[in-house]
Amino acid sequence: MSNTPIELKGSSFTLSVVHLHDAKPEVIRQALEDKIAQAPAFLKNAPVVLNVSQLNGEADWTQLQHIIAQSGLRVVGISGCKDERLKSAIARAGLPLLTEGKEKAPRAAKAPETDAPSPAAPVVTPVTKSRLIDAPVRSGQRIYAPHCDLIVTSHVSAGAELIADGNIHIYGHMRGRALAGASGDRDAQIFCTHLAAELVSIAGEYWLSDQIPAEFYDKAARLKLTDGVLTVDTLS
Repeated sequence: MSNTPIELKGSSFTLSVVHLHDAKPEVIRQALEDKIAQAPAFLKNAPVVLNVSQLNGEADWTQLQHIIAQSGLRVVGISGCKDERLKSAIARAGLPLLTEGKEKAPRAAKAPETDAPSPAAPVVTPVTKSRLIDAPVRSGQRIYAPHCDLIVTSHVSAGAELIADGNIHIYGHMRGRALAGASGDRDAQIFCTHLAAELVSIAGEYWLSDQIPAEFYDKAARLKLTDGVLTVDTLS
């Protein structure tokens, strides 16, 4: 047992990012209510990051934080902020500023070319096996398949959650949430015989129920990333 009362360790989490296109509190309140109504079990008390890259002008961050908290979401940080005045206002409101992995720092002056090696590609944990679930997945259950695919041969109820570092296969009605490629594998896919999900996600790119094209609702479908964008095709 360690003698120190605390330990600091690195880790990673899958967080939803709310992109703000408007800073008017009542507009944000209504938009959040509409979005949360589509997947209340998934979004209740969910930690979120606010992306402000599309905002211009001033915003009342204390009031915005209060409205977002009233909706049931929990703000853990602000990303996408490049304006110094906006950064100061966010800091005064007590909100941490985060840097997303895809954000690029300002480009420095080009240095003379050298024979230095190119940066190594990101390491993605290889998928080596599958986890099989033969029973129905009930509301409130969360099943995680680390470093492997997840196969469910029965139904997945609303409010249930499937997470896999690899692919996800559902051979039944899918009414819950499916998050494939959770460790960052952008080649992961979701295969489903009856797609009616609250949320589908691959490597952090996600759709809520209203973003799934109507023609694929309750149909056999295959979801994947194409050029970094979530797409869906008929599963034949």
